[in-house]
Amino acid sequence: MLESLKERVCAANLKLTEYGLVLFTWGNVSEIDRESGLFVIKPSGVDYAKLRPEDMVVMNLNGEKVEGELNPSSDTPTHLELYRRFPEIGGVAHTHSTFAVAFAQAAKDIELYGTTHADFSFGAVPCTRDLTAEEIENDYELNTGRVIAERFETGGIDYNAVPAVLVHSHGPFTWGKDGFEAAKNSAVLEEVAKMAYLSETLNAKPASENIRNKHYFRKHGANAYYGQK
Repeated sequence: MLESLKERVCAANLKLTEYGLVLFTWGNVSEIDRESGLFVIKPSGVDYAKLRPEDMVVMNLNGEKVEGELNPSSDTPTHLELYRRFPEIGGVAHTHSTFAVAFAQAAKDIELYGTTHADFSFGAVPCTRDLTAEEIENDYELNTGRVIAERFETGGIDYNAVPAVLVHSHGPFTWGKDGFEAAKNSAVLEEVAKMAYLSETLNAKPASENIRNKHYFRKHGANAYYGQK
């Protein structure tokens, strides 16, 4: 079932190691087939060096395992909630990359300081609120997805224009049209977080809206002109 998608998701997960974003088993990528309502995700605790397409786990949007011998990632309920609440995304990635985690542990948004960030995201990458003790104790991973969606909905943030979030005290989640784009966005987010950290040590101020708008819309939207047609 979904054999080609399993191959894609396995390859997208391996991109996290290629990009230098994960150690050991610290990360996961999933991708959804919206037509069938099924998504494929990395199994829990399997070393990337041993990861194979046949190890991937098929899940439905009710959180039930449809196919696979291994347990799905422990973050599966978070991915599931993002697919439910963000209906236009096709892939989700999660890492514990150093600089993005540092901002999450400081409970700080990653402000937009320059054009690199603006090419990636239309504004700051937000950090969620801290989960309550009850949310942590009961359905922790599902509630992680809920606080992500809450941050975007209450903050009026477009999840298509800002394809990343920091979970308070935890780390980054990113998304995109598929698993490969989600993994790529994790790499870009880490670089942006590193630049923001260094900028803040130099007392930088956020970039102007004019710079933000110019650089975001020259790469995104109907009037984009960056790259080749």
